[in-house]
Amino acid sequence: MTWPMMFGVLSLMSFQLVDSAFIGQLGVLPLAAQGFTLPIQMIIIGLQVGLGIATTAVISRVLGSGDERRAKQLGGLVVLTGALIVVVVGIAIWLLRGPILSLLSAPDNVRPLIDAYWPYWLCSAWLGAMVYFAYSLCRANGNTVLPGIMMVVTSVLNMVLDPLFIFTLDLGLVGAAMATIVAFAIGMLVMFPVVIKRHWMSLNWQGLHVMASIKELLNIMAPAMLSQLMPPLASMLATKLVAGFGAAAVAAWALGSRLEFFSIVVVLALTMSMPPMVGRCLGQKDMASITALIRLAVKFIMVWQFAIAAILLMLSVWLPSVLSSDPSVSQLLSVHLRWVPVSLGPLGVCMLMVSVSNALGMPMRALVISCLRLFACFLPLIWLGAHFGGIKGLFIGAMFGNLAAGLMAWLCFQQGMHKVVAKFTPATMAEQN
Repeated sequence: MTWPMMFGVLSLMSFQLVDSAFIGQLGVLPLAAQGFTLPIQMIIIGLQVGLGIATTAVISRVLGSGDERRAKQLGGLVVLTGALIVVVVGIAIWLLRGPILSLLSAPDNVRPLIDAYWPYWLCSAWLGAMVYFAYSLCRANGNTVLPGIMMVVTSVLNMVLDPLFIFTLDLGLVGAAMATIVAFAIGMLVMFPVVIKRHWMSLNWQGLHVMASIKELLNIMAPAMLSQLMPPLASMLATKLVAGFGAAAVAAWALGSRLEFFSIVVVLALTMSMPPMVGRCLGQKDMASITALIRLAVKFIMVWQFAIAAILLMLSVWLPSVLSSDPSVSQLLSVHLRWVPVSLGPLGVCMLMVSVSNALGMPMRALVISCLRLFACFLPLIWLGAHFGGIKGLFIGAMFGNLAAGLMAWLCFQQGMHKVVAKFTPATMAEQN
């Protein structure tokens, strides 16, 4: 179930990295504008991923009980709820863009670019969220091949359309958003007819206790959304800290963040494929298989990410100059690649623990892990690093922050896992009965 999502997420990250490379050729200011957009983009992504987590958890359990009709109705409820939430958030972001940019310490010369870019970017974000909700319904029903294929298709479309809109039509930064709009619109036109044809969603809610169903979704969705919203909040604070070192530092931080997403693509795929597997095992009360799955995934993540870190270290000599034509940005990105990637294995373990905690019905523990990772490990250590070592110290602080987060997440998850295992032991179940 993981490999189709791996190729899908890989293609998604590839188009974002290529997108940043194209924008980087426009100069420092457009790249900095994208850097200030990134933490806000993560807010919308956090919302859609949080709802996707709830979708997978609830619908997979309903399907496990054999109630396909209710699963289909819940699918329609999820799509409509998600569409309305993202619209409201998008409008709020646009209306509050002035205070948001002030909070991020955005310089005045970047704001006109952002004012022109954000309307198109917000539209592309809504379309992307809708396509993601369709992907979530597929995964909840055990199909990872279709969303994996469509992620590749929309990403390739985006990469093909990027130079056309950015350079040929001379639309610059706005052209990047317009290319994404076209790609995601095509994705919607393909995905939703398939989802409806396969009876994975319905807007006919006759016989469905809508309020009870919404409450059931919220029990997982609210903590999961908060958990997903912690990274963008931390990203905003980190961007504000980086902004003190100038526009080149923000541009390098944005490129480094894109590379981090790209290098943890397998982890992202695992966080999407593991919850349905864990959920089905939980429904069967097969705790031994859950434990084996988690330990296998953690070992794989550590080995895989160490190999990726070694590759990025070798590429740090020439890759930064390929991604940016500005020497100061390239130099800072090279520093990033020498220090941060080695810590992405523990970061991946932390992300997996959050995902599996939600699948096991422990959304509050997932939220605690996310909060501790960002506000007890990552942000304090990058602040200390920046305070004592400047911009280089900031990158070193990010490395130690990720290392500490991985260890903390594993210990916190194990404590919760013991409680889940105890709950499903034969003696405990007999006592409850």
